[in-house]
Amino acid sequence: MRGKQAPKRSIPGDPKFGRVDIGKLINRLMHNGKKTVAQKIVYTAFQIISDTTKQDPVETYEKAMQNVGPNLEVKGRRVGGANYQVPVVVIGERKNLLAHRWILDAARGKKGKPMAQKLAEELMSAAKGEGDAVKKREDVQRMAEANRAFAHFA
Repeated sequence: MRGKQAPKRSIPGDPKFGRVDIGKLINRLMHNGKKTVAQKIVYTAFQIISDTTKQDPVETYEKAMQNVGPNLEVKGRRVGGANYQVPVVVIGERKNLLAHRWILDAARGKKGKPMAQKLAEELMSAAKGEGDAVKKREDVQRMAEANRAFAHFA
């Protein structure tokens, strides 16, 4: 790595719940700096969740993040002219980043509905342990398990 590592910026929590992780979800959903549009999508999705499940949407969101966040992932490592997929443990912020990314990708992949409704459906299915984001997590975990033999290169 060359130079200094960039300092971590503190991101303020979202205005409604005051939570940093929901603020980061809003930022990752945002396109072209339109934060109010992203906030409206997330809060509408939370409203849809509370209307359909009659539960706290933040609890559903937390459960979905637990079910989607991976424990292991693979990273490419070059050793002696060959590339190996080395399994590594996912810690802290990276787990949330991957979970947000997979949930948003799964929601964007669905067609024919407003984004708030797609996001609400993906969060509810992820909280149940179903859906495309959970499938993606299982694929990544399976890939890491299959390459366990290369763990000594980590």
